[in-house]
Amino acid sequence: MDARSAALVRANFRSVLESPGGAERLISAFYGHLFAENPRLRELFPPAMQMQAKRMVTAIQYMLDHLEDWERAQKFLEQLARDHRKFGVLPSHYDAAGRALLAACRSYHGPNWNRSLDEGWRDITILISASMAIGANSDKSPPSWEATVVGHRRVLEDLAIVRLQSEEPVPYQAGQYVPIVIPQRPKLWRYLSPAIPANPYGEVEFHVRKIRGGWVSPAIVNETKVGDKWMIASPLGGLHIDRDTDRDVLLIGAGTGIAPLRAQLIEMGRRGINPRVHFFIGGRYPCDLYDVENMWQLSQSNPWLTIVPVCEQKTNPWWYPHPPADAPYGMHRTLIGNLGAVVASFGAWADRQIQVAGSARMIADTRRALIAVGTPEWNISSDPV
Repeated sequence: MDARSAALVRANFRSVLESPGGAERLISAFYGHLFAENPRLRELFPPAMQMQAKRMVTAIQYMLDHLEDWERAQKFLEQLARDHRKFGVLPSHYDAAGRALLAACRSYHGPNWNRSLDEGWRDITILISASMAIGANSDKSPPSWEATVVGHRRVLEDLAIVRLQSEEPVPYQAGQYVPIVIPQRPKLWRYLSPAIPANPYGEVEFHVRKIRGGWVSPAIVNETKVGDKWMIASPLGGLHIDRDTDRDVLLIGAGTGIAPLRAQLIEMGRRGINPRVHFFIGGRYPCDLYDVENMWQLSQSNPWLTIVPVCEQKTNPWWYPHPPADAPYGMHRTLIGNLGAVVASFGAWADRQIQVAGSARMIADTRRALIAVGTPEWNISSDPV
């Protein structure tokens, strides 16, 4: 695909996203064409398709942003295809998906469609469908594993730590995330990052915060019971610390976004030699730093690790009627301010491998703050989903 066609398709997709309701209309047209060609495919997806639509827009945007780094884009698409195995999607279905996306683009634009757009989007749909078919064919592991809830602890009113155990270990790497589905919300898959590394006993730990208006997270926090059976699908994501370089590491996590960073640190604690790591743990209130003391305890036996707590507010909210606890002797004092701004106030961290994990808004704000002080953008890693 030449640079002109790539630029044309990017600009066209951007115009769709900037048009009010444009993304929703395009994705709705895609599923309409897909299910019209093969009505049985509708049975593979959940009744509510809003999350699927959002994820598809994110996937297309990520792929278009990385056309010049095709190895990275292809790896992402192959992972996405392996993820779709949990729905029962087969490699042969991706040709139909490519045709449906091209047909959706044509119907969305109507009389404004032209030959150049048709050729550009045709190339894109071929790249997407071929890469995803390769990904789906390459994974011979089970599409999912059953795990039993063995522990459920409410840390805050809206936050729970859930422990599960599967008969055979789920083969994820520390830093990855996995799709899960719970019995209270069948077919509604959500992505969670394990907060501990994989182990031979099949134990997995998730930190889950209740999202107001959410379908799944309130059920996990409020309704999950010991003995519940969850399904966990194939791991995704690429957050990791590169040991082939001598660069030190900067980790920035907020809320339950600390989970993939926490898992990597616990795994590093099992090694003899590690790079130097600064871990900034952020939250809006002091009570949001629910795991900071555990991480500080880890740092006491691992001198390469420095823990820095950051809060936007000095005091806890009215609904959490306990004053902030005194920090353990020797722990870095809590810094007050926006997490990204606080980290950026120390400089560009240009010599570090940087990982950012948290909400999409937090990641975007932190990325902007770091780039503004001179951090090379390619040093900053975060997962697209």
